[in-house]
Amino acid sequence: MDVMTGNEMIAIPPGQVTLSDRRTQRSWSVELAPYRLAAFPVTQALYARITGRRPSAAQGDQLPVECVSWWDAARFCNALSLREGFTPAYHFGADGEAVEWDASADGYRLPTEAEWEHACRAGTEGPRYGDLDEIAWYRANSAERPHDVGGKLPNSWGIYDMLGNVWDWCWDVYDAEVYGSYRVLRGGGWFDEHWSCRASARRRSHPTFQVDDVGFRIARSLGG
Repeated sequence: MDVMTGNEMIAIPPGQVTLSDRRTQRSWSVELAPYRLAAFPVTQALYARITGRRPSAAQGDQLPVECVSWWDAARFCNALSLREGFTPAYHFGADGEAVEWDASADGYRLPTEAEWEHACRAGTEGPRYGDLDEIAWYRANSAERPHDVGGKLPNSWGIYDMLGNVWDWCWDVYDAEVYGSYRVLRGGGWFDEHWSCRASARRRSHPTFQVDDVGFRIARSLGG
């Protein structure tokens, strides 16, 4: 486990995932090409090494970074890409209010929510990839605080903390017609009840939102 660097990337196979939204009772299928996803959420140590900042409410090098907005996460991806010699995936508008994803770039990026759910499920079909107490920190076992990444069992593809600990920002806009620029959050956090810690559970928030149970993990396209 490359917990110290926090950016060990797992090769995720191609596949199809069916997403669903309980609010609208809508479901839709997405075909996915292979890609890479970080084995762990971004840690405070990695975030500080790249940005020089420690924004989290709870402090600890191997704790997941939290109190980071969607914009913070996207800018971190570009900064890490530049540090490692990759082409940044995101182009930000001069006004700071627009962003475009260059799908041909080999740099780090946020996963799409379809990529997130496909990787979370790791070939399983139920609400979770294992017993919740064995795979996740959530309200019933977290003592109402985040925990070091990698402390619970991974899924069968070797990915840790997909459920619980902190919510993960995803690339996608949740529903532009109803919620404007709100982005998708996935996975549940340390303060959530068990029903929020499911592979299919979707949450939304404004991209400037920062709170102590929201973090992120990074992805890369397989060509990168």
